[in-house]
Formats: sequence, C-alpha cells, structure tokens
Amino acid sequence: MLTTRFVDGSPNWIDLGTSDIEGATAFYAALFGWQFVSAGPEAGGYGFFQLGGRTAAGGMQTTAEQGPPSWNVYFRSSDVEATAKTAEQAHGRVLLPPMDVMGQGHMAILADPAGVPFGLWQPGRIKGVDVAEEPGSLCWVELYTQDIAAGAAFYHKVLGHETSAVPFPGGTYTCLNPADGGEDAMFGGVVPLADDPTEAGTGAYWLPYFEVTDTDAAVAKAQELGGTVRMAATDVPDVGRIAKLADPAGARFAVIRSAQQQS
Repeated sequence: MLTTRFVDGSPNWIDLGTSDIEGATAFYAALFGWQFVSAGPEAGGYGFFQLGGRTAAGGMQTTAEQGPPSWNVYFRSSDVEATAKTAEQAHGRVLLPPMDVMGQGHMAILADPAGVPFGLWQPGRIKGVDVAEEPGSLCWVELYTQDIAAGAAFYHKVLGHETSAVPFPGGTYTCLNPADGGEDAMFGGVVPLADDPTEAGTGAYWLPYFEVTDTDAAVAKAQELGGTVRMAATDVPDVGRIAKLADPAGARFAVIRSAQQQS
C-alpha cells in the first residue's frame, strides 16, 4: 500500500489548487482535522495541510485560467529533467517545466497523452508528505482513463509503473506499483472511465483516496459542510467501504475505511 517509504514512481506529494483556499481550509479541517500552515510570503500563498503537525498535503489559491479546482498527484523522480523529457518522447506534454522550489526540491507538471495532469517531485529538503495511510491522509490513487492499456504503457515508460490484474466483482482491477517496490508497494489502480457512471461526461483524471475511520460519517460531514456526494458509500469486498466526494469548490476526491483498518 501507499507509504512514506518513497521510491521512484511512487506518489510522494499531493496538493489542492482551489478558487477558495479559505473555504477549503475550513472544509478539510472539519472533515480530516487538517490545519493549514503557510509556507511563507515567498511561496505565493502556497501552504501545507497538516495533521497533528505532520504534512498530509499542500494547497494554494488558483485562478480560473489555471483550471478548475482539483487535487493534483505528484510522483517521485530522482531526475525531474530526465523524466520530463521521457514524458515528451512518450507523447505527453510538459505543462510546467522543471524548476527548483526554494531549495526544498524540484518539481514539474506534466500531462499524459489523454491530457491528464500529474506532477513530479524530486526530493530535496522535503522528501514528500509526512503521513500516509492513517485516517486523514492519502492512502490510494486511481487513474480514470478511456484506454487502460495506453495509460499503463505511458506511465510504465515514464515512471516505471508496473501493473497486475486483481479479481474484482464484475471483472478485474488493474493495480499499479513502482518498479522498485514490487507488488507489496501497490499504491493505486487504473479504471476504465466509461465503466463508471459517476464519471459520465468527465475527462480522464487522477483521483486521490483519503483514509477515514468511518466512511458514512465522512460522507455525512462532507454534505453538512457543502460538499457533494458523487458516489454513495459502498462496500467493496476485501478492499473497504468507499465513497466519492467533491469539496464545495468542486475538487474531486474519495474516502475509504480500508478493510485493513477494519481488521
């Protein structure tokens, strides 16, 4: 599962770009217990969502020109420049060229051939998020895309992602793991966009999952706070109880009480 023992290709950072950072701060504080801490005046409004003093995510105010409110998943790269070049060779695009981030690390924002944005983070002083898999933190990511084979091939070439098929109600689920971590380091999956009615009319994208202690309580709390339920709480055998939500500004995410936590 997703951990903070980061290897190349594993998710190591996540951040929220939103039209209402104050509203997001209040929403996620009530939902996950996060506190927003500014990264300082030189960071342009960027800050950290912290859980008990540990960074669970980043966030900042964005404009309409930068796209709709969304969660952005970053993957570890030991060489952001080389990874960005590989992505271009694999018919991806560089949306934000590799850059140093105040000596904390190097980043870039790319898009896969289906147009899905994702980030790269090359660790410096900041290795990645400080907490994962605990309630209130990132525990899984899913790529929703029209073409699983093409998506898997791109991320394999660019980030070294390996896939495996896991039996699932109604078919199989395509799991992802980093090349250096093996299947024990599975961190996410690839889901056919057309097979999920909750994604009707949407483009391909990465969806983050956050662990919770009670999925139904999290759904009720999100609604109370002005969020939207995109998929009601549902039990998935041997996986856990999941729900898909959106915050009041429209940023999509999911919550899960994992089977591992239940046991």
